[in-house]
This record gives sequence, C-alpha cells and structure tokens, in this order.
Amino acid sequence: MQELAVVAFSQSDCLARAGAANEVELIMPQLQAVYAQVGIRNAQDVDFVCSGSCDYLQGAAFAFVAGVDALGAVPPIKESHVEMDAAWALYEAVLKIRMGQAESALLYGFSRSSSGDLPMVLSQQLDPYYLAPLWVDSISLAALQARLLLEAGLASEQDMAEVVVRSRRNARDNPHARLRGDLSIEALLAEDMFVSPLRRADCAPVADGAAAMIICTVARAREWGVPYAVLSGIDHRIETHNLGMRDLTDSPSTRLAARAAGVAEGPVEVAELYAPFSHQEIILARALELGPDTRVNPSGGVLAGNLMMASGLSRVGEVFRRIVAGDARRGVAHATSGPCLQHNLVAVLESAS
Repeated sequence: MQELAVVAFSQSDCLARAGAANEVELIMPQLQAVYAQVGIRNAQDVDFVCSGSCDYLQGAAFAFVAGVDALGAVPPIKESHVEMDAAWALYEAVLKIRMGQAESALLYGFSRSSSGDLPMVLSQQLDPYYLAPLWVDSISLAALQARLLLEAGLASEQDMAEVVVRSRRNARDNPHARLRGDLSIEALLAEDMFVSPLRRADCAPVADGAAAMIICTVARAREWGVPYAVLSGIDHRIETHNLGMRDLTDSPSTRLAARAAGVAEGPVEVAELYAPFSHQEIILARALELGPDTRVNPSGGVLAGNLMMASGLSRVGEVFRRIVAGDARRGVAHATSGPCLQHNLVAVLESAS
C-alpha cells in the first residue's frame, strides 16, 4: 500500500464576516499558498482535486460550483466534491491515491457561514421525517448533550470552563483565531447562560473563510523535495441519525475510527479535535483515550474560530504544521459532522524521520 504524506497546508483568518468577498476570493489565497509550498503552478500540476462545502450555507443548489472557478477553467482536471467538511474530501483523496488512480491531490474547504443563521441551517442535517421539521437548532441539541453529560457526573461546568480557558490561551499564538486571550474560570462561570447549560463561550464562534491542503505519495513528496508528515492512518465512522438511540455522553464512532486509524499504536503528543462545544472536547478526549501528556488543541481549536466545512481539514493541517516544525513526532486529528458528534473522522500523522 502506498505511503501517504501531507506536504502543504494553508488556512485563512477566521472572519466574523467576509463582507463582499465571494467564494473564489476566499479560496484563491489558500490555493496560491499551498502551490507555493510545494513549488507547483496550479491545480493542473496535481492528479486529483476534491473540495468540501455545504450548499445550505449559500442557500442555493450546487453553490459549491462557484468555488470551482478558483481552480481555473482549462485545461480540464479530475475534480470531485463532498457535501461535508473538507476532511472528508481528504478521505476521498486518500482512497483515490491508495487505489492507484492518483499520486497527488489538492483539497480545499470553504464557507460563508455568516450569511445565514448557522445553528438553524444545521437543523437540515437532522432526520428529515421526525427532527428536521421541528427546526431544532444545533446549539439546543448540544445543550441537551451537555446536560446529559453533567447529570451523569461525567463532567462539570468547571471542566467545560477549563476547556474554554485553555482554548483562548492557546489561540494567542494562532494568527488566524477569531477569539483569543486570557480568561479566568471564575469569570466564565459568572456569565449568564446562553442555552442552559451552555454559555456563549462554550460555543464555537461562526466564521467565514477557507483552507487548502496538498497530499501525495511519499515518493512524490521526496521528488518535490519538501518537508512532509506521513499520514499513517485515517478512518471515519457514523452513528444513527436517531438521537434517542444514541448515548450522547459517549462517542463510540470516534473510538472505532481511532482504533482503525491506529491511534493506540504509539504515543500521541498532540491532538487537534473538532469540538464545536466545550463539553464535546471532553467526550472526544475520553473516546480517543488521550493521556495527560497530550497537548489538546494547541491552536485553540474551533472554540477560537469555526470555519464550517473547513475546520476538520484544518485540524489535520494544524497537526501537520507541528510535525514538520519539529514540535511533535506523532499526532492525531479529528473531524466531525452532524448533530452531537454523529459523524467522526480520525487521522494519524507521524514524522517522516
């Protein structure tokens, strides 16, 4: 089986509002950045392109096609799209390379979440017969999950506040973060409830932007002569859409994906978890069996800025950055989609040396 490598990554700032910037204007700077990192000219210099986005965010069918303009019209390329976070575009590209149909791939994800009411838009991910007609927003469902976690004694409001404090503190070193700085647990706990038991700080802030990545075979990475991180494992699992049939205090799909990706086969020095709500980081860290020495979300994670449909790919990119910089030798990246951690993807990255 072909050894895979991550060779380039770029992410935009997490913008509260992108203003008049369209999809192409959000995507192009990130594409140009990853082209430059590996010394190629454009999308024609890779074998496959795959993107991730959500048409509901733009409010029009096939809205993702507007983003394809960033790739150039000619000559034709092999291109695909997933109506998911771009982490799943990464997964499709991995399959393409492992099947021998490509040696390199360009991936990108983008969103303009500020153009609508994101928590309400995400209700369209729910079961179309029983839950979607109720228009239950994503924050209310997350609050239900958090309440179950608290009532079961598996976490406390202080634990959730500690997650937020660490996120904001870590985000001070992240130039792309939307929220950063020093907070105290006491000050957070004194804030009013937003949707009980969640406070506003427990919820990831909506952000506009894009992210891009290039992966390839290790042989191609050596050809290009660029630093890389080995993508040693990747897997994703899904749980039922029926929330009443799931234990919302646990994430068995994350645990299964981690097992298949080989998380337990070595030490995990750094973990970037896509946890849009503070209590979900607690659930994910437990499911992944992360030890006390693992640095969790050193970038600040999505509580510092959530690029919907690109943040999952960014978790992989953040681990890649730390490995090529020599800050870690082995790390785990996680992405999620759907209500209350329904879909979960886990990737393992390791140092090439």
